[in-house]
Formats: sequence, C-alpha cells, structure tokens
Amino acid sequence: MVKHIILWTLKEELSADEKAAVKAGMKEGLEGLVGQIPGLIDMKIVIDSLPSSKNAEVMLDSTFEDEASLKGYAVHPAHVAVADGKVRPYTATRSCLDFEI
Repeated sequence: MVKHIILWTLKEELSADEKAAVKAGMKEGLEGLVGQIPGLIDMKIVIDSLPSSKNAEVMLDSTFEDEASLKGYAVHPAHVAVADGKVRPYTATRSCLDFEI
C-alpha cells in the first residue's frame, strides 16, 4: 500500500469565513472521491488544526493500493475536477510526501 500525504496553506487574502468555507469544500470534495477512483482505499482531510500549527492549514491523508493507483488518481477526472474547483484556486503552498506502508 501507498500513503499520500499533502499539507496546504491557504491564500492569505482569504478572510476567516472564506477559509472556513474553502476548508469545508476541500473536505467534502476530496473525501467524496472514495469509491469513485480505483485503488483509493481511504481519504481523510483534517481542517481543524491546533493554533500551534504554523506551517499548514489543511492535511490530506490518503491510502492507495499501490503506486499505480496513486498515479491513476492524479489524472482521474473526478480528482482533477475537485482539485481544480475546490483546492488549487485557494491554496498558496503545497507539500507532498508519498511512501509505502
């Protein structure tokens, strides 16, 4: 199996209310991909971080059957639609780590 972890910060120009709405949309959209994409086993989006979290505001923690499944997810139309509509327009930075478990 493969873990795919992403940490995002949101754009500074977003208000607190806008950030809350964006985070909720990211969570709903990304977690909704489970069952739609072959090889995607689990997807958890953390949007309620502690105030001590200074380097990221949103975390994606996902599990795939294998590296080929992760590669398929990256280009799957359902994922691309969520990424282009609910994630990329609002994020300032992205850090990613993929590893086998």
